[in-house]
Amino acid sequence: MRTLIAAALLAALPFTAAAADGVSYTYVEAGWTQLQVNDDWLGDPDGDGGYLRGSFAIAENVHLFGGYSVVSTSYRYAPARVKYEVAQPEFGIGYHQEFTERLDFTADLAWMRLEAKTRISGTGDAELDGTYKDHVNGGRATVGLRGKPSARTELWARAGYIDGSDVEGSFAGYLGGQVAFNRTWGLVGEVEVIEDATRYSVGVRASF
Repeated sequence: MRTLIAAALLAALPFTAAAADGVSYTYVEAGWTQLQVNDDWLGDPDGDGGYLRGSFAIAENVHLFGGYSVVSTSYRYAPARVKYEVAQPEFGIGYHQEFTERLDFTADLAWMRLEAKTRISGTGDAELDGTYKDHVNGGRATVGLRGKPSARTELWARAGYIDGSDVEGSFAGYLGGQVAFNRTWGLVGEVEVIEDATRYSVGVRASF
């Protein structure tokens, strides 16, 4: 709670530093995502799907962000069919401070939720066939760097920790980049690693 209050106070302070030249904290993006889980019991399932995320600068050094992703995969255990689906909404607040004209320090706090759904059909057992749902809530804090190696490229790296009453504490790492087509449009990619799960994302971003 103290951390959230501190983040709210940061948003209200009259910061004078700006973002690194050419780095925008107001954007929307969408694309393809894949979640790979290293789990012997589940047989290392890979789920494919899509995502949508965005960010909006509310002050010179503070921005709000949010996103939603969903992946799914299906298996056949003759004659049954099992479909797994995992959705992840998140919302948070971020802070950035310019190091140099091309490099920012970043920090963020976010609420996140994992929603899992399993659909079983074709077993011939009415008590087994059906849809099963579960979810967990948690919080994430990360720090990192974001900058522009060149006029048309951007890179970022973040590391942090995810915890909450419904989840075990886990370290998380993020590495991503963007190649800009022009001042607005760019191609983005990111790799997210959390314990035994790795998420790959590729999409298109519009920056403002």
